[in-house]
Amino acid sequence: MKLTILGSGTSVPHPQRASPSNWLETSKGTLLLDAGPDASHRMAEEHLDWPNLDAIWISHFHLDHISGLTPFLWGTKWAPQTQNRTRPLRIFGPARLRQLVDAVNDSNNYRLFEQAFPIEIVEVSPNEDFEMLPGLSASTLSTPHTKESLALRLKDEESKLFVYTSDTGFSEDLAPFAKNAALLLMECSYRRNKTVQKHLELADAMRVAHDSAPEKVVLTHLYAQWDGVDLAAEARQLWSGQTIEAMDGLRVEV
Repeated sequence: MKLTILGSGTSVPHPQRASPSNWLETSKGTLLLDAGPDASHRMAEEHLDWPNLDAIWISHFHLDHISGLTPFLWGTKWAPQTQNRTRPLRIFGPARLRQLVDAVNDSNNYRLFEQAFPIEIVEVSPNEDFEMLPGLSASTLSTPHTKESLALRLKDEESKLFVYTSDTGFSEDLAPFAKNAALLLMECSYRRNKTVQKHLELADAMRVAHDSAPEKVVLTHLYAQWDGVDLAAEARQLWSGQTIEAMDGLRVEV
């Protein structure tokens, strides 16, 4: 697996950090993990094979995580690069995902599902096991962020584990869910003294890392209070494992 950070930021505009989106390349296909408003153009900027993207994961319905989804479908509808595609694009997310996409689709008769290739929307529940791609198994965990927010755990045929918390407050359930992951992609919105309990600050994130013992941690969803701070150095004071600060364009081997 190889992870590319498309957006390491939040909903708040930032000159170096786009809104949350991540590209994951696996032996079974490619995934877009969340679709922030910048996702389509960030994939192109990173020279990724977006016309042949296999699946999309939407963790929850805050606009910085989902608002790029329908513009991407609008783009694939008209892009010359997708007109010969026949393989389905599968979009996974919480309950009501189809309702939200339909609301945008119907608002101006965009006909987003009338594409050269099929689009399938799959709604999943907390604590559900399913197959995201053939040979790539997935599990979900309800997180304390929104009513629908879900963390995602992926396992390939080599039993490598990748875990993406997306936005979450602290929960004792996070560490068992991420136990022994090869890579844990975890939000860390705040350095300290968080003003929103439904996010993590560094001490929270390092507690999860300590208890789950992943090979690598990448901290993302970073507000501007992290600007100019050596995140990795501060993380080492709390946990001795490898912590990497997400930056737009960062590529990490799993």
